[in-house]
Amino acid sequence: MGPTASGKTDLAVALAQRLPCEIISVDSAMVYRGLDIGTAKPSPEVLARAPHRLIDLLEPTEAYSTARFREDALAAMQDITAQGRIPLLVGGTMLYFRALQQGLAPLPSAYPDLRQTLAEEGARIGWEAMHQRLERLDPRSAHRIHPHDPQRIQRALEVALITGRPMSELIAEHAEHAGLPFRLLKLARAPAQRCVLHERIAQRFQGMIAAGLVEEVAALRARGDLHADLPSMRAVGYRQVWCYLDGVWSHTEMCERGIVASRQLAKRQLTWLRAERATHWIEDQQDPLAAACTLIEEAHAARSGE
Repeated sequence: MGPTASGKTDLAVALAQRLPCEIISVDSAMVYRGLDIGTAKPSPEVLARAPHRLIDLLEPTEAYSTARFREDALAAMQDITAQGRIPLLVGGTMLYFRALQQGLAPLPSAYPDLRQTLAEEGARIGWEAMHQRLERLDPRSAHRIHPHDPQRIQRALEVALITGRPMSELIAEHAEHAGLPFRLLKLARAPAQRCVLHERIAQRFQGMIAAGLVEEVAALRARGDLHADLPSMRAVGYRQVWCYLDGVWSHTEMCERGIVASRQLAKRQLTWLRAERATHWIEDQQDPLAAACTLIEEAHAARSGE
């Protein structure tokens, strides 16, 4: 696990070449075909050396849910272990990791009238004010949800108002009874210094622009069946380039906003990671591959001694 631009994929590929592992992608944007440069999808050469499951599953017109990810990931894990190999889950979509470990609570379906009311209220008073309302009803959910994430704010408020209970409480209650039939070793790849990560993010975004991200988004737009509100086009990088192609921002502003959005994403990812229990951090002052292999050997030895 780890924030964007932390070196997760490079470490995973190195591990897959040393150990009997097969990689499963945990990335909500890499599931889409045609979203290659902006998602930092592994190149065909890398995939030939270390195949990844759960990438290029869907057209960018389609939606991919957390529930479907969990179903697909569990099926892949079972298939890999049946072959005598080890599933190596790699990515930065922390909600997917959480759902895989804890399961998905049976939350109530949406009430269209309530959802519309919340949407109108959010448009009227702003989603930061709605986030403050969520803090009063469900502080734990508010802590996890960014004030600029209207979709998740609306859903958490909706659940609290329908059930009379915080969504975080319902999820925690369900997690006590939902088990994952696999033994986990959780590794987090991240630079020790935030400034190092910020510099990497800036360099990577500029590298994506140089590699043809604008042309990639232009080609997607030219299909004629995509629009800016699709989940695929709301991915970091893609929505900024879309606005640039719409003439909303200059090229310079598009780059600046893409870098800022990537840094905000990394901050949210790190917040999720710090809440993960029993996580081993691999930082830059270490040899990442050697550190990971040591942790794996220690975990295996402990398991063998039980």
